[in-house]
Amino acid sequence: MINLYDGDANVIGEVTRERMRAENLWHGCVLTVVHSVDGERVYVHRRTDTKDIFPGLYDFAAGGVVDAGETPDVAAVRELREELGVEAPLEFLFRTTYVDEHTRYHAWIYRTRSDGPFTHQPEEVAWGGWMRLDELRGRIEDPGWPLVPDGRVIGREWLSRFA
Repeated sequence: MINLYDGDANVIGEVTRERMRAENLWHGCVLTVVHSVDGERVYVHRRTDTKDIFPGLYDFAAGGVVDAGETPDVAAVRELREELGVEAPLEFLFRTTYVDEHTRYHAWIYRTRSDGPFTHQPEEVAWGGWMRLDELRGRIEDPGWPLVPDGRVIGREWLSRFA
């Protein structure tokens, strides 16, 4: 079960993940950008081909759906630990929304600094490695690079605000 939200980011109930996907219901997601300790690189990963949304595409944030009863802060810690095996202090940056024909959600964006080690969750992450911030900026703007669509949109907002 996951939190069900209204259009203003208020929790209004709980719903199964399957129903949320089938009906494209409002839900909450957390995204954490992992910077190297020196701040010059970002940890990028490729999603597995078995993911239910955006399979096989690259992403620059560890994250996922806010579970029923969770706050975004708790979900961000859980998702970072599950996907990349990292436990590090998180800094909340901003909240935004993302909507396309497949999904619509409220996103809470965080950042942290860690040089690893990283332990990928095999069901979620097929590959991971470092990318310099200037290279990532170029990749976000490159429509030919197979980046998750929400990452492209939210990445532009993140870069305009914080990088």
